[in-house]
Amino acid sequence: MTAVDERRMTELFENLEVPEGIKIELLRGEIVMMAGPDLVHNLIIEEVLDQIPRRKWHRLQTQDIDILSETSEPQPDLVVLERDVTPDSGRLMPSAAVTMLVEVVSRTSVQRDYLLKRSIYAAGRVPVYLIIDPVMGQCVLLTEPAGSGDEADYAVQRITKFGDPVPLPLLDVDLATGEFGTLKGVRPHRLP
Repeated sequence: MTAVDERRMTELFENLEVPEGIKIELLRGEIVMMAGPDLVHNLIIEEVLDQIPRRKWHRLQTQDIDILSETSEPQPDLVVLERDVTPDSGRLMPSAAVTMLVEVVSRTSVQRDYLLKRSIYAAGRVPVYLIIDPVMGQCVLLTEPAGSGDEADYAVQRITKFGDPVPLPLLDVDLATGEFGTLKGVRPHRLP
């Protein structure tokens, strides 16, 4: 995609009127639309929110992220950033201000969450990317972003099964996962 095409796509994305209950994201120049999340998804996000101390961290949902080196404006399921680095206003949160992004895998988001967003978030130098996968009953913690563009990735990956704690040293939290639900009747996938 050329720079002119990317600007047009960004302009279209920013002016798009979206029906209620539909989530949209701009991911490497493509507009992705999806239905609202499953109850299992929402309960997992609630469990995570309850464990991240509010006094030190903002825990934001429906926050668009500005990845400077990308034609991407993802809207992660959860954005965590220190309270003293928050911009005064704006629709887009600079990725440089973010400490951790969380995505909860759905029936249709496996490829996006494990591959595309992994690369986008690494390119944006987001220090911690946590994938919570209720299809496989596991969490994938990604740290140490490196590289740029399509080649960007996280150098360290740690997989933890639901029921075991996920250490989040940057947040000074051991995330309990014993209450995380799983999606029933969904065929397991091969990622990561």
